[in-house]
Amino acid sequence: MKRSIVLASMCVCSLAALVAQDAAKVIEVEQLEDNLFVLRGDGGGGNTAVFVTTGGVVVVDSKNPGWGQPILEQIRALTSNPVTTLINTHSHHDHVSGNVGFPGTVDFVAHENTKANMEVMRPYTGRTEPPVNVFEDTNGRGLPTQTFSERMSIGSGNDQVDLYYFGRAHTGGDAWVVFPSLRTLHAGDAFLGKRVPFLDAENGGSGVEIPDTLQKAHDTIQNVDTIITGHSTQASWADLYEWAAFNRDFLAMVRTGRSEGKTVNEIANSWTMPAKYTDYAGPNVAGVRRNIQVIVDELEG
Repeated sequence: MKRSIVLASMCVCSLAALVAQDAAKVIEVEQLEDNLFVLRGDGGGGNTAVFVTTGGVVVVDSKNPGWGQPILEQIRALTSNPVTTLINTHSHHDHVSGNVGFPGTVDFVAHENTKANMEVMRPYTGRTEPPVNVFEDTNGRGLPTQTFSERMSIGSGNDQVDLYYFGRAHTGGDAWVVFPSLRTLHAGDAFLGKRVPFLDAENGGSGVEIPDTLQKAHDTIQNVDTIITGHSTQASWADLYEWAAFNRDFLAMVRTGRSEGKTVNEIANSWTMPAKYTDYAGPNVAGVRRNIQVIVDELEG
């Protein structure tokens, strides 16, 4: 049964300043299954999944800096099982920075490209300032201790978690995390929600390859009904098929515009959300232009 509850994350810390900081972080807990939860938080960053297994807890993504401890406190309110594994879907700071709040006994897992990105935390496409690098401040604590290239499984039976990599999309290391027994997938920002994507070419993202990557994920992964998105509410398996089509249509639009001799600005100014994607969020003009520039650079580079 799916239900939502809101609990304040209370932190027992020795420093009053840290108590005040973490007590202000409120986590909304959505229960998808008896042992699967989604943790959201205003200002927290990406959606965090908590999968409670017989041997421990598997966490997917850890939000913004300072959110590690509140996530742990919330998990302790849900189960007495220890956290054994933390999987990062990609390298962006709003999905990985909470890693440093987890104990050293936790196994940190990510795609090999994501680990390389996390080790440097370079600026994102369209931004000049680098993201907060919590790993630099903690001598690498929280960086991946285990990586994979194409596929990896953790656990077995009803506790199994499958990780896949299908190619460049939002970044160059997007992992697809599947809970087979629950027919649920965490897609991270490879599917952040029904809206124009963020193509971070500086960290390996691709506007040319993303449609094929999404289609490959849809065609390869089997028996999934529910998708935990990177920043929005849950999506269906049919939504992923449509998301691949949306990105394919966007790429075709840019190709056509360039073949007609249009500039990036002219293409951006003439594009509107296609009517068939009626439930998609209104486009961010700056984001649309940035994505068009990323695609043009790939096509003409």
